[in-house]
Amino acid sequence: MTRDIAVVAFAQTDHRRTTEHLSEVEMLMPVLHEVLDRAGLKTADIGFTCSGSSDYLAGRAFSFTLALDGVGAWPPISESHVEMDGAWALYEAWTKLLTGDADTALVYAYGKSSPGSLRDVLTRQLDPYYVAPLWPDSVALAALQAQALIDARETDERELATIAARSRSTDKPHAQLRGPVPHGDYLVRPLRTGDCPPIGDGAAAVILAAGDRARDLCARPAWIRGIDHRIEAHSLGVRDLTDSPSARLAAEKAGAFDRPVDTAELHAPFTAQEVVLRKSLRLDDRVRVNPSGGALAANPVMAAGLIRIGEAAARIHRGDSDRALGHATSGPCLQQNLVAVLEGDPR
Repeated sequence: MTRDIAVVAFAQTDHRRTTEHLSEVEMLMPVLHEVLDRAGLKTADIGFTCSGSSDYLAGRAFSFTLALDGVGAWPPISESHVEMDGAWALYEAWTKLLTGDADTALVYAYGKSSPGSLRDVLTRQLDPYYVAPLWPDSVALAALQAQALIDARETDERELATIAARSRSTDKPHAQLRGPVPHGDYLVRPLRTGDCPPIGDGAAAVILAAGDRARDLCARPAWIRGIDHRIEAHSLGVRDLTDSPSARLAAEKAGAFDRPVDTAELHAPFTAQEVVLRKSLRLDDRVRVNPSGGALAANPVMAAGLIRIGEAAARIHRGDSDRALGHATSGPCLQQNLVAVLEGDPR
């Protein structure tokens, strides 16, 4: 890396079970205004814009182009889009700034899961020849992973319930679920409703800046010291669902194991996945995991991973953390994993 790049601002919506009265653009615009205001920037000051979303959620092709109405695409801007969680849009923006083609970048992501059946939509991520025709939904696959962990004696239902309760004890105003939440009945054994993420709508945005520009825009920038993305085999049958080699490798390449982190924001939509990630990322009890509540408190699909990095950065901005790990995942049973390591300047 030839340039130091940092997250200098982060904003997100209040996540709700449904925002049927709002379009994607109407949901997104307040977040864009807020993140620009926090950095003291205008749209014209942004050198590169990158977004993450999914046309499958919206139900129409090239739906992301409508969101550009909220960004303002005239005069013409340098813009890109990834059909992935916004964490991968941040990855692209980070590489753009590394080239020196821009000094600032706006990254945003959004998703409305409420209009359709999310469990059915996510089957489109599966192998189209052998797995997708069987229609195993996301909860059923997560239950297979949880049962594999229980059979391996790496967790039990009591520990999973504890993870759910801790995640939803957050007092964050943006969280969809917070406070005492009943663990509920079995949804797909061994997972109860409390082991699964809420379905809801939401959006998030961050601003990246390079070098001295970052210091001008933020009192304590969250410097991205490393970022990496790895992927497991597409076929679930050739994977050990109790482990995540791709998350471990991404963390290694991002430098997460060089020195301990004090905070980890993990994108673990299901309680059992936190167990897998803690082991793979070598997180002991000294690391504070998901102080924001994580995806179990709010899981806007296509934005939840970006929110994990944003929440980690925000803790550095406030001085609550010095070295934090942000993680994002996509696909069934932690198939794809992205890890970012962020640091604040010494105090």
